[in-house]
This record gives sequence, C-alpha cells and structure tokens, in this order.
Amino acid sequence: MNERTFHQIQSRRRFFRECAAGVGTIALGNLLASEGRAATAAGNPLAAKKPPFPAKAKNFIFMFMEGGPSQLDLFDPKPELAKWNGKPLPESLTKNLQLAFIKPTAAVLASRREFHKYGQSGIEISDYLPHLGSVADDICLVRSMHTDAFNHHPGQLLLFSGTTQVGRPSFGSWVVYGLGSESQNLPGFVVLSSGVGTSGGESNFSSGFLPSTYSGTMFRNSGDPILYLSNPGGVSRATQRASLDVLRDLNQQHMDATGDMEIASRINSYELAFRMQMAGPELLDFSKESPETLDMYGVTKDPTKPFATNCLLARRLVERGVRFVMLMHASWDDHTNINTHLKKNCDITDQPAAALIRDLKQRGLLDETLVVWGGEFGRTPMSEIRNPKDAESAGRDHHPVAYSMWMAGGGIKPGQVVGRTDDLCFNIEEDPIHVHDLQATLLRTLGFDHTRLTYRYMGRDFRLTDVEGTVIPKLLV
Repeated sequence: MNERTFHQIQSRRRFFRECAAGVGTIALGNLLASEGRAATAAGNPLAAKKPPFPAKAKNFIFMFMEGGPSQLDLFDPKPELAKWNGKPLPESLTKNLQLAFIKPTAAVLASRREFHKYGQSGIEISDYLPHLGSVADDICLVRSMHTDAFNHHPGQLLLFSGTTQVGRPSFGSWVVYGLGSESQNLPGFVVLSSGVGTSGGESNFSSGFLPSTYSGTMFRNSGDPILYLSNPGGVSRATQRASLDVLRDLNQQHMDATGDMEIASRINSYELAFRMQMAGPELLDFSKESPETLDMYGVTKDPTKPFATNCLLARRLVERGVRFVMLMHASWDDHTNINTHLKKNCDITDQPAAALIRDLKQRGLLDETLVVWGGEFGRTPMSEIRNPKDAESAGRDHHPVAYSMWMAGGGIKPGQVVGRTDDLCFNIEEDPIHVHDLQATLLRTLGFDHTRLTYRYMGRDFRLTDVEGTVIPKLLV
C-alpha cells in the first residue's frame, strides 16, 4: 500500500466517523430501534411513555406470597373433603400426578377452616382472612389458576419471567421497559420484602437481558430501607455533584465510543441515586400520615408492622409515580403444621392487604392501580406428614394444577369469582387460567398487547408470555 492510498482510506474513514455526527451513529440508532432500545439511546430510559392501547391501570402493586398459600384453607371451600379425610383419593384422579414430596396415595386432609360469605357479592373467604372479607366487593377472586412448575424457584420464575429458565426479564422490568416511570426521583420498579426471603431471590425482580436500569431496586426490611441517603462527613452536596458530573462525562465518552447501552443504564443509576437522596427521606417519613391511617394498616403494632409498613410504603410509592411495586412476604410453604403456620401469616398480612385496597380506593387511586395477591402455586388436598408420631403436624404439598389468586383495581372487574375447581379442589372444572394467561391479561390493563411488548435479544424477539398466553375477558371491566 502506497502513501496516497493510505491517506485516501484515512479520509474516507474520517468522513464516515465525523460527517453528520457520524454515519456510524445513525447506523447504531437504526440497530437500537430494531432491538427496541431507542428510548434508552435517546436519553432517560425511565422517561414515562404512553401505552400503545387504552389503559385502565397506570401503576402495579404485586403482593407476592412466596411458598404457595393454601387455597383450600383460604379461598376455595371444599366440604366434600370431609368425607375423604384420612383416605387416599381414587387412582383415576392421581394417575400421572407429579408431586414434590408426597406420593399420590397420601391421605386426604380436610380443611378445618370456616368460610363466610362477604359483601353484596357473597364471595366465600376463610375465617383466617376477615379483613379481606371486608373488601370482598372490591376484589376479583380467581379459583382456577394453574402453572407448569411444582417446585418453588421454577414456579416463581414462570410467574415473574414467563419461563422456568433463569436470565429472562421479570414482570416489573417488562412493565417499566414498556411504560417508563412517572417518578424521576425514585426507581421505576421497587421491591419490598418481609418474612424469611424467597426461593427465587433476585431472579424475581431481575431485568435479565434488558438494560439493568429496569431491574427492581430492593429496599431493606430492617434499619434504613435505603442505604447512604446522607453523604459522609466532609462531602458537601456541591462536591458530590461535581464528582458525578465528571463521572457522567467519562461514561458518556465511553458510551459514544462503544454504543454499550449498559453504560447509559449506569449513568442513569448514578443520577437517580443522587435524586433519591432528596426524595427518599420524605418518602419514608410517615409523620404526616393520620393516626387513623397508621392504625388501619397496623403499622404501629405486632405482628402486622413489617408487612403493614410495606403496604403503606407501596401506596406512597405509587402516589409519587413509581410504576411497579413488588411486596414479597415469605414463606407460605406449609409442609407441616399448616393450621398454625397459615394463621401466623394471615395474622401478619390480612389487615395490611385489605387496608391497602381500602386506602387506594378512598384516595381515588384504586381505579388506576392494579393490585395482585398470590403465590407461585397452591397446596394439595392430600396431607403431608413428616412426623408420623404427630398427626397434628400435618401440612400440604405443592399443587400447581389448581389454585387461587385475587386481584383488584385498574381494569379488573370487582366483586366476582372466576373459575371453579372440582369437589376435592384437585382439578379445574371451569375457566382454567394459566400463568401466561394471567400475565397477558394484566398487561392488557396497562395498555399492552402481550404479543407486541417484545425485546430483541440473540436474534429473537422475546416477550413476558413466551409463546403462549390469552387475555381473559371475564377478569376485565
């Protein structure tokens, strides 16, 4: 190669790099748009976006009851079980049944719970949930949920990411990716926890292959919910701002050179953390809440205090424009002593959950806030006895074939029961709703066609509902 040719090549390269801010930049923009990343490239990835279709809900609160609450003892009364108590079910029902710990021949365990009809709708709810009964006309109870996974982590992955494979974006991440957030001073997706922790852990709120700015931000459940709200001694706000400006400029230069959208997420995370230092203290200050409100939630007493605090905080978060709030309470995995353990969790969660519905409604927020309560699966009508010498220690195994969840608010038709199980709560007889159907329906309330909310990754368009899912009209207003 001679010198003249070398300079010609250099000139051509310089043209493509510098002309019109770089032809390469234009090409990068087209690639990003084809992969659904244009919003991230354009600026704030959490900027609020208009949904593609009319939406009933603007915000989403998911109360995740990790472990699988027993639908038989809470939501789906089955007096017929008393006739089978202590006996195995017919082989015709249990053939080919996959269970986590017990054999299909295990004896039936009838529920000891009393069920009462509540409200004008007459929805039957367990005596362990009297507070929920007081808002029965505001909820939609689904008794016909089913899933493909019979162990906790796979079940949680399927519920929140649409697949049992690790590494996909979670429900909250998809929602914030699609809608952004109306809050510029708080994360678009916040996670609050109580209890002993979940099997799925961070995979329940991970952004997967979406940019990390769409991940859930976990607030701690002890001590200060948000760490480092205050600067260390000797660091003024002006000094911190100047440091962040330098860091932002360096990151921006690197992103311009590489096109790596994770750098944009990093820039946004630093800036959001800076703004949270101003917004966080006010968010966490309950002093302006009335004594009646604090008492309604149960914030000032045990055993409701941890979950009640999270429920009240969830309301305050959606008031401030946070798009998706996930409350995780664990664990409802009652393989033993189901009556004792179930009562304990109901005593913790019943009053705050009902208070959240009531509070959102009286503030005019329930119509635009979607609220969902449920676990990754239900429990078997058969007993699990791990201590043969103690019949009172009986519990229930995992049951993915038929279980219950409830929802309220934003676009959900209230005061109704959808779905029916057989007399033994073993199989679904009417209106089966798969996890993917639930996801598709909830996304519809937010203004999305679940088949179009996609993200291109590794040459494929991925979505929350994987390759399945049907919107359930019965659930919608």
